[in-house]
Amino acid sequence: MIKTEILVLGSGLAGCIAALAAADKGAEVTLVTKTEEIISGSTPWAQGGIIYKGINDSPEKLKADIYRAGDGNSWEPAVDQIVNIGPQYVEKVLIEKCGVIFDKKCDGELHLTAEGAHSEPRIIHSKDKTGLSIHEAVAEQVLKHQNIKILTNHTAVDLLTLSHHSANPLDIYEKPACFGAYLINNETCKVFPVFANSTILALGGLGQIYLHTTNPLEATGDGIALAWRAGARCFNLQYIQFHPTTFYNEHDRFLVSEAVRGEGGILIDKKGKPFMDGIHELGSLAPRDIVARAIHQTMLDTGHPCVYLDISFKDSEWIKKRFPTIYSHCLKNGVDITSEPIPVVPSAHYSCGGVGVSLKGRTSLQRLYAVGEVSCTGVHGANRLASTSLLECVVWGQIAGEEAANHRNNDGYFPQIFDWESCDEYIDPALITQDWLSIKNTMWNYVGLVRTRQRLIRATTILRHLQSEIEQFYQKAKMTRELLQLRNGVQTAIAVTSATLESRVSRGAHYIVS
Repeated sequence: MIKTEILVLGSGLAGCIAALAAADKGAEVTLVTKTEEIISGSTPWAQGGIIYKGINDSPEKLKADIYRAGDGNSWEPAVDQIVNIGPQYVEKVLIEKCGVIFDKKCDGELHLTAEGAHSEPRIIHSKDKTGLSIHEAVAEQVLKHQNIKILTNHTAVDLLTLSHHSANPLDIYEKPACFGAYLINNETCKVFPVFANSTILALGGLGQIYLHTTNPLEATGDGIALAWRAGARCFNLQYIQFHPTTFYNEHDRFLVSEAVRGEGGILIDKKGKPFMDGIHELGSLAPRDIVARAIHQTMLDTGHPCVYLDISFKDSEWIKKRFPTIYSHCLKNGVDITSEPIPVVPSAHYSCGGVGVSLKGRTSLQRLYAVGEVSCTGVHGANRLASTSLLECVVWGQIAGEEAANHRNNDGYFPQIFDWESCDEYIDPALITQDWLSIKNTMWNYVGLVRTRQRLIRATTILRHLQSEIEQFYQKAKMTRELLQLRNGVQTAIAVTSATLESRVSRGAHYIVS
């Protein structure tokens, strides 16, 4: 058993920022990631940039853009918080404290670019690998901080709560609270508890429950599943944002940044005809949900497996310099973006919903915070505005980390818990592989870009039966990371489908037809 003041589950940008913020306040922090390195999650894959402030910009303009993209479903206090203090946190935390280097113009000023649904060029970037540049700089600070202990290659099994894990039956009458988590050492497969005054959930997204996704392999919905089982309030899970443009071939999906369209890239069909101008006034720069559905419909209308994003009319050297990662990846797959359009399709990209949190990152469970994509701050509403996610990670990560540190001495009750009972039944890897395929295909076909009530009911039946099967061998099997991810994946898929079935009005990223 380990005891720590602050337990941070997840080492993406939000988790690292929260860990740093708490550690800077003098708290003892334990940071856990299921990968072998702390550079993990979706952050390193974020290409386009992070919101800063444009030359003719204002908080009011950014607020209006967030509302417009979110289809009017954003929570005003959260939007006010991010538009008013977000740019300050970019300067204070990322640039000054962590030394993140963003691209600059010849005069030394930060280079600002536009992205879809933004009324002003306000995005700062580091070529087309902004997320990786930010994450590496922040992770460097985490690795050398004396108050942060790092556990790599460890997976969270479940959150420890008074109502589920206390050996004292009277604790069920106390207010619901989290006092840490069970972890598994991925190498030894040993399960052990970590007690914490405060736990910060930062386990990222859920894209891997879909057949096509921009998310990394570790994005299996762990955070939603842990919170759901613990009883924390989750909402807006029906709003799954599909990124309109991921590189398409038979073997690969790779995010093609919205910045390509922000820099003038045009969406065209297989005959080279632009199709967005007649659909939305912003054309190829329309909000993501509109663009994704337009691509989906164009593919159906043309019978072609993809559409194309063309920026080849720009200067070739400029393209290589502005988008070196995209250029290199496409070239390896036989597409030279300086002379031909990029084949693209929509893919599951971002969960706008999640574990509900306050302006300070508090969840409905005492002593539990959530930050990053696993959380639902209310900023994104029904559809996320481009480049708000990294900013949200910084703002809520910093605030939640400080808040947890400030209250680390106020919540000191740790009950006795029952010993973990281990099992050792062998699990055929083919079963895990097949179950994942069932989850991914069910979610893609029935809970994807376009939903119907019949599809959702069918998905519910399939997923409930599958969950029953998975739970049966979870109870008997030797514990592994792969088994935990499968269990979390099916639970998250059910949570998303349930939320989608309850939401009968099309809005933003949730599009349902009769």
